[in-house]
Amino acid sequence: MKLAAQRTNVRKRLQSAPSASLDQTLSALADRQRRQVIEILREKPRPAGELARLAGISAPAMSRHLRTLRTSGLVAEDHGGLDARVRIYRLTPEPMDALKSWLEETERLWSRQLLSFKAHIEKPRRK
Repeated sequence: MKLAAQRTNVRKRLQSAPSASLDQTLSALADRQRRQVIEILREKPRPAGELARLAGISAPAMSRHLRTLRTSGLVAEDHGGLDARVRIYRLTPEPMDALKSWLEETERLWSRQLLSFKAHIEKPRRK
């Protein structure tokens, strides 16, 4: 495939990708403490106070991190059955599934590029 056609195909894929949500996911995961919250929530859903205690950060800081994680779609909140003031946070799989899909497509692209480069380098030279 010609280089121009490859670039056009890449542009089309990037334009059709849900880039805004992917950007939000990557932005949310860029912070070490938010990644720590994700790791804690992998075990089980938890209330905000417990997340703050386990992560070793203040309640206001946890509130800001949870807001970012909710906005990105990485976590969802449910209200506890007995006390509506208690919010239980849980992971949602869709943003991570989209990120995984994007990473797999990117890996395929780079694999093709590296194979093409290898073929070019190993091509016999004319004298």
